[in-house]
Amino acid sequence: MSRGSGVGAAGRWRLSGYRPLVAMAGPIAGIQLAQVALTTTDLVMMGSLSVGAIAAGGLAILLYNQLRTMCVGTVTAVGNMVASAVGRGEIRTGAPAAQAGAGGLDEQTFAEVRGVGQAALAVATLMGLLGAVLLVGLSWALGWFGQDSGVVALARPTMLALAPGLIPMLWLNALRQFAVGMRRPGSLLGVTLASIVVNAALDGGFAYGWVGLPILGLPGIGLATTLVQVANVLAYLVILRRDPQLAPLLSMRAWRADRAVVGRILRLGVPISLTYGSEAGITSVATLLMGAFGPVALAAHNVVNQLAYIVYQLNIGLSHGSSILVSRAIGQDDRPEAARIARRALTLGGAAMTILGLLYLTFPGLVLAPFLGQHNDPAVRAAAGTLLLFGVVQQFAKGAQNICVGLLRGLGNTTSAFRITLLGYWVIGTPAMLLASHTLGWRGPGVWLGLCAGFGATALLLWRRFHTDLARTGSTVPARPPLTGCG
Repeated sequence: MSRGSGVGAAGRWRLSGYRPLVAMAGPIAGIQLAQVALTTTDLVMMGSLSVGAIAAGGLAILLYNQLRTMCVGTVTAVGNMVASAVGRGEIRTGAPAAQAGAGGLDEQTFAEVRGVGQAALAVATLMGLLGAVLLVGLSWALGWFGQDSGVVALARPTMLALAPGLIPMLWLNALRQFAVGMRRPGSLLGVTLASIVVNAALDGGFAYGWVGLPILGLPGIGLATTLVQVANVLAYLVILRRDPQLAPLLSMRAWRADRAVVGRILRLGVPISLTYGSEAGITSVATLLMGAFGPVALAAHNVVNQLAYIVYQLNIGLSHGSSILVSRAIGQDDRPEAARIARRALTLGGAAMTILGLLYLTFPGLVLAPFLGQHNDPAVRAAAGTLLLFGVVQQFAKGAQNICVGLLRGLGNTTSAFRITLLGYWVIGTPAMLLASHTLGWRGPGVWLGLCAGFGATALLLWRRFHTDLARTGSTVPARPPLTGCG
């Protein structure tokens, strides 16, 4: 064999190691992007109304995403629970049940997986209701945080319209985790594209009265998002029902959920929710700080934050995908493979952030234009252009720390991440934001500098903890062929 062919074979071997991760992360990121596509389309439509609408609507979306993220955390461990149940079934039967689907599961595993799915939907319903109530409460508390009275008057009805959408959104995430645990997440590309089109049409319909719909202005954009959330979960349910391997396992009878299983989901999910909440919380604090600098600063912040949030969904996909694969590797007592999965996840995340960061910095006007609308206020455009520089740095740090949270969850550790985020966000990040924005007088850029410091410190601490925990887990097994598929 020639040297050239040998190098080619080695390259193919290395590439094959990424395939399981890409196969897991891709569909998950697709679902995440489906969710973010809605709020991104909303923000673009808000830009066609006024600068005040961008400021108020962006604030409403930010707080909605804060609660959405925390609620999603409560069902995130469902995927790991399903994967563990299937793994135990494989040990009992000696058959690759995850490949064979429901037909390859023994009776005990079938009942366990089905029970986890029912309990996940029960938890999703309860947390969705709680999140909706909290969002309504926050809509009446905005004035306590020094926000402009005009911004509050526009944001409150928008938040009220967004609140009911948290329930179908949580159902979608519970179903997603169920399918991910079976390593059959499915594709939502078609649903994603359709939801963007439908949401844009409904945004315009309710905001401007297109096709005879009532003119509701900014709150109508929130209502459109809620309606599309319902359509998305129904579409995903149809996809799962048509999957011959998942359909027999799927039960929508959440009211029959076993309380013990619900308790297990919550015991694992609450620390994850608090971790996600801590992460989203520092972003909310940053938004409130920006609001104190006026509508222009807040509008610019909301635009750049939404751009970073879009990119972030790719890292969320890598976080969930690597978490499931690390759990599988640890179940096989293969620490070296778990370490390789971790490196691959960070490599893919870093590559994606580099490509998109270069795009943002090379064509800032093109990237910002859709969010600024016909008004395209020069002050907002200039402020957003400055913040975009910090946004590129932030997306590296924030993405890396989220991937590391998933890696720790793959090791069964859902509490250390929460403690580390408390340190990174609130002991390092928040004081840095206050110091740079107010004490040093750097205002908006100072807020984003503090965000970068908080996320960067958290990423480093989480990565070190992952390696510490990995070294203490099990024992290294003899070398085996690398995993080449998700099944």
